[in-house]
Amino acid sequence: MSRIFEFGGADWEASFSAKERADALNEIEQGKILYFPRLGFAIEEHEKAFLSPETVGKSKNVSFDAATGDLHGIGPAVADVEALRSMMARFAGRAAGLVARLLPEYSAALVQGRTSFRPVEAAGRASSWRKDDTRLHVDAFPSSPVQGRRLLRVFSNVNPEGRPRCWRLGEPFEPMARRFLPSIPAPFPGSAPLLQWLGLTKSRRSNYDHYMLQLHDRMKADMAYQAEVDQVSFDFPPSTTWLVFTDQASHAVMSGQYLLEQTFYVPVEALRDPATSPLRILERLTGRALV
Repeated sequence: MSRIFEFGGADWEASFSAKERADALNEIEQGKILYFPRLGFAIEEHEKAFLSPETVGKSKNVSFDAATGDLHGIGPAVADVEALRSMMARFAGRAAGLVARLLPEYSAALVQGRTSFRPVEAAGRASSWRKDDTRLHVDAFPSSPVQGRRLLRVFSNVNPEGRPRCWRLGEPFEPMARRFLPSIPAPFPGSAPLLQWLGLTKSRRSNYDHYMLQLHDRMKADMAYQAEVDQVSFDFPPSTTWLVFTDQASHAVMSGQYLLEQTFYVPVEALRDPATSPLRILERLTGRALV
């Protein structure tokens, strides 16, 4: 089964036919990647100075909040902070426009999250096994509970040297969950308010967040699974863009440098088919409400 659904558009402002919109909605909710091989994000001449690992400080990415204009993670080598802010704001706007035109059913409920610029090479970066994104995983974050909301992400490869962003793509969500769920204990009673009180989570961790974090960790910790599960490699060349629910699509980033990414949060109720969401799948498999 193909994990990629391709679109031919090359213009960020393009409109989509009713069939294209219906196809996009169906395919992305089934866990596929919506791939635009001709849609590149243009880096302007004065912005090319940011195509350097020195654009970040100790973190692996620069983070931008479109709602407030706040910029974090900048390295001391960045001389023109406002130009970097402008570049990231432009990408945030392009990504939001693309989602609004391609997936208009989500627009009323969509929440725009952080924009990231990742100028550091993904391969060979030292990290713990939990943070090693070269291992297949679904996205879940210890300090940022989502309470069942979907993680929709828009990526653009802006590498100036012709190098692709190389991913591995794993099995569908439900078989993965069936494999690991039996070994995951229920959350410890009272742990969610305690974690929030201690400042370890930004909001209350739901039972859904607990299971998603455990799935993320168990996938990454199981090296036999990493080697033996059905998977394919896919390279995203420079000047390409792709959209995917990263909480559903099992993925690993093997290599690549210079990437822009925009996160959106989508409530399950806004989906065309909520039954395809990780929340509904996990509720069906555990036999209980998780949010």
